[in-house]
Amino acid sequence: MHEKQGLFCDYVQIVTVTALKIYFYFQINVMRGHMAKQITSIFKRYEKKYLISGEQYDALTQMTADLFSPDEFGRSVIMNIYFDTPNYMIIRRSLEKPVYKEKLRLRTYGVPRDDSSAFVEIKKKFKKVVYKRRVKMAYAEAYDYLINSAPPPQTTQITNEIDWFMKYYGEVRPAMVITYERMAMFSKENKDLRITYDNNILWRKEDLDLRSGAYGQPLLPEGYYLMEIKIPGAMPVWLARMLDELKIYPTSFSKYGMAYITDQNMKKEFPEAFPEVLLGSDD
Repeated sequence: MHEKQGLFCDYVQIVTVTALKIYFYFQINVMRGHMAKQITSIFKRYEKKYLISGEQYDALTQMTADLFSPDEFGRSVIMNIYFDTPNYMIIRRSLEKPVYKEKLRLRTYGVPRDDSSAFVEIKKKFKKVVYKRRVKMAYAEAYDYLINSAPPPQTTQITNEIDWFMKYYGEVRPAMVITYERMAMFSKENKDLRITYDNNILWRKEDLDLRSGAYGQPLLPEGYYLMEIKIPGAMPVWLARMLDELKIYPTSFSKYGMAYITDQNMKKEFPEAFPEVLLGSDD
């Protein structure tokens, strides 16, 4: 009996992943054919993440000072509401490291007012390639769209995809606010090569409105940064050599995923320490 139930669960998982792959393939081709006018809202790239110490941050930023420039946002405060089901099915699936995963968030740059620009983003990862689509609207409009089921100010292919996401997962609601300070840089030789440094990463599960400001529990030990290198293809050899010289190595890290794990860990009678592997341990 248990064997049959296990086979059935495996079958359901295979069918679900296959359906998502078919849908995802269809969406990508629709984007290519009909979304040229919104091309600035569509991103396809590889993202490599690194947890680095303050000393490594200082050394790397000094080594790359003449090679990179701040982007249009430069140093800013990034604020996000992540959406999930009541039982956190989306992030739990993501932490299983499937071949395909996705998430939905509402993002602003700085503490928003009702009329501040906001971005509703749906981010997918398929075979290590990150696809991100986002649509811009006023914060109050975005909040009502995602939380109060109000229609978006304009219907586009991206809002259709967001609507499909909400329908597929059922009861999707705000799950967590995550904020952080970011320095965003781009290469002077190749603007598609970007590096971001995030610190003072804070999370909370209450007061899930970005208008309330940036506050919460710290996610990383003091003095650490989450660095992301965003590239359309292979890592430049010169940058790889810099990272190797400074003993900076890639890691698997999700802010929302780690905040979820931290929250679950805090509920235990004997909480575990911050995972050493995420601090560059050789283990």
